[in-house]
Amino acid sequence: MNNRETLVPMIIIGILFFIFGFVTWLNGSLIPFLKVICNLNDFQALFVTFAFYIAYTVMALPMSYVLERTGYKDGMALGLCVMVVGSLLFIPAAMSASFILFLIALFVLGTGLTILQTASNPYIVCVGPIESAAMRISIMGLINKGAGVIVPILFTALILSDFGSLGYLSESDKSDLASRLIAPYIIMAVVLSGLIALVKYSSLPELNFEKENETLEEKSIFHFPRVVLGAVALFFYVGIEVIAGDTIGLYGQNMGVENFTSLTSYTMVFMVFGYLVGIFCIPKYLSQERALIGSAILGIVFLLSIVFASDGHGLSEVLWGWSGIPTLPDTVTFVALLGFANALIWPTIWPLALEGLGKYTAQGSALLIMGIAGGAILPLIFGKIAYVSGDMQSTYLIGIICYVFILFYAFKWHKITAWQMW
Repeated sequence: MNNRETLVPMIIIGILFFIFGFVTWLNGSLIPFLKVICNLNDFQALFVTFAFYIAYTVMALPMSYVLERTGYKDGMALGLCVMVVGSLLFIPAAMSASFILFLIALFVLGTGLTILQTASNPYIVCVGPIESAAMRISIMGLINKGAGVIVPILFTALILSDFGSLGYLSESDKSDLASRLIAPYIIMAVVLSGLIALVKYSSLPELNFEKENETLEEKSIFHFPRVVLGAVALFFYVGIEVIAGDTIGLYGQNMGVENFTSLTSYTMVFMVFGYLVGIFCIPKYLSQERALIGSAILGIVFLLSIVFASDGHGLSEVLWGWSGIPTLPDTVTFVALLGFANALIWPTIWPLALEGLGKYTAQGSALLIMGIAGGAILPLIFGKIAYVSGDMQSTYLIGIICYVFILFYAFKWHKITAWQMW
């Protein structure tokens, strides 16, 4: 594709990635919010992430077959339709303040996003040279996390304004607070409906892999080690990404930080800086492989810093104290800094895993999307350990397992072309 042909898909997919970020990172605010109105403990509250992200595991492969029948373009419109249904399900959930209904609504939203993610990521990989795919995905990530910066602030302003402290609420207060979710989700359903028309009637080209790599004899996507191992790497990545973005509110709440429902924005800001590094440095100054290696090493450093840093505010005073933005305890700041370490992992794993798949790209994309299940399972494990031990700070160390696997994938495992060679 030439630059003009690339620009249209990038703009349309960019809009979709903003929606991905808006819906996904709203969970970081919903977790402490639902903890209050539904009378949950920290472990129970993290079922928000489980219900949302487990949809990717359950629905990814079925949706890949749907894409093969509908095509990528119509598949994205279908995904938006499913998200409209999920948004509307928040209305009865909010009216009844039922945690089960909230989880069902989140699962339906996750299902819609599964279709969209399975279809949209191959577009970004395939609309230009494979060597610069991480740069293009970084642009999408910048848009995605830009939404992630906005949504917690917007949530706090729209839902919690003029409400006072959430420390103790009567049942009537909780009911009133829950009902404030209705209008925002109605607006979300309307916006998503408009995007269905945008995608359906746009000039977005259809992807066609059927004539590519006809010499490939593999009959299953599991014959491609770099894809399978890439899916596992994404499992660990999404797990630690969600832990960094969605538990920071709970951690800040435990540390006595005010406006803890907006803390996800700090993690997203650091991710934005990470994506800017990818946009300006890949592939000119930094290869996709080296970016992945550096990200994993930084993640390990920041995790150790969370545990061993002081409770003072020195680091955040250096970073943004001059700007008037409220400072955070250093341990909370290092949780937010995980966003910087995580930023380039998704953009670099995708092109390394999908390179040369040809007609198996849809299945490969679906398998990688299934790795998003890490966002369902690992935060839940994190929450259980933190709840049992009573020490959320030290629990962050489980993330080292995630970064070590990613590091091995970056060094060697993405190069494996057959299982016999491993």
